[in-house]
Amino acid sequence: MDLRFAAYPVLAAALATCASSATANPEEDRRAVAAIDTAYQAAVERNDAEAMAAILHEDMILVIGAGTVFTREDLLESARSAEFIYERQVEDAGTQTVRLYGRDTAIVTARLWLKGTRNGQAFDRRLWFSDTYVRTPQGWRYAFGQASLALPET
Repeated sequence: MDLRFAAYPVLAAALATCASSATANPEEDRRAVAAIDTAYQAAVERNDAEAMAAILHEDMILVIGAGTVFTREDLLESARSAEFIYERQVEDAGTQTVRLYGRDTAIVTARLWLKGTRNGQAFDRRLWFSDTYVRTPQGWRYAFGQASLALPET
């Protein structure tokens, strides 16, 4: 089995089941958003721009701790060009929390482990992030992200 595509069934199910706010309940929404965010991290790790595009809101932006702002297209182009080669781009187990605000907004917080290379330079760091998801007619979409600076090594 090709593990690069193992997250697709989970992603498709999560996106499909939450397209309508009329049928969702809070626990289903939390589970769906958690699955989508985990699938997003896996797509980034694989540099899978197609899977990322299915999750990202059209107006998505990411603000990192140094103050740099990345657009949806910036993130997709980075994946297409394989700017980063990841060994790990995963949420640390047990750190993910999904909070709902109303029926159509969810915020995921988790600690992320990033390990790999960028332009031949190795990196290995952890950081905290907050990802904001909004419910659209097509389902939950990742609309805004904020990531901390690298955490001090412990």
